[in-house]
Amino acid sequence: MLTKRLLLCAAALLIASGSLHASTPKSMSEPTSSRTLAADAPDHAPFTEALGKHVKNGKVDYKGFKGDKQFAAYIESLKKVDPYAIDAKERLAYWLNVYNAFTIKVVMDNYPLKSIKDLGEGNLVVGTIFKSTVWDRKNVDINGKTYSLNDIENNIIRKTGDPRVHFAMVCAAKSCPPLRTEAYEPSKLNAQLEDQGRTFMAQTSKNRFDFAKKEATISNIFNWFKGDFEKTGQPVLEYLARFLPKEQGEQLKTDSKSFKVDYTEYDWSLNE
Repeated sequence: MLTKRLLLCAAALLIASGSLHASTPKSMSEPTSSRTLAADAPDHAPFTEALGKHVKNGKVDYKGFKGDKQFAAYIESLKKVDPYAIDAKERLAYWLNVYNAFTIKVVMDNYPLKSIKDLGEGNLVVGTIFKSTVWDRKNVDINGKTYSLNDIENNIIRKTGDPRVHFAMVCAAKSCPPLRTEAYEPSKLNAQLEDQGRTFMAQTSKNRFDFAKKEATISNIFNWFKGDFEKTGQPVLEYLARFLPKEQGEQLKTDSKSFKVDYTEYDWSLNE
């Protein structure tokens, strides 16, 4: 979950010196050819079992994942799925699980480490500009095609138009939303995304509100991806109000335009 947010940071630094020109990423849209729906949808139950064993309160036991043969088998099963032979809701759940499972895999394959960003070449800004971060590596093999984590996030998942996906993708950093102890399932995906939003907004180290002073200090996710949330037709704070306790949510929705907004510093240390 990185390219968009880091490019924004890098652009801010380099535009000031007149050395960066904006570019538009290539789209990786769904193939236009029609396909028959797969007889069997992906089975995410093994991922739920692994998450239940190795994730506690959002903290990830990467050593545990590394020795989990069932998780290794689940990774292999994801590679064999044709994501365009399943329906749209199943597809979104599938890609969210792919993103999170392969993020876990890249960390466990290089564990121990202090931060997933350390796996890239050069510092974070330079790596983002030259596409040499860990998120740019084409190391996710799906149905005979190779993707990077950035491909999956920016060219597939975000293109669904549902900003709640930012609550679901976990890039192995402490400031990310917490990793769930269950896989995403199409039958309850909407409820899971709503719950992720409430859980993330309740983490006061990442999002907090002072209603007396009318000040909001929220995650940089809402800064980096502001446009994704505003595409809903609502300003960011107004959209986020639904994920707060009822009384606070109603007050924020009513007074959102009068709130001063600041952003919490993003902690890239490993979410373990």
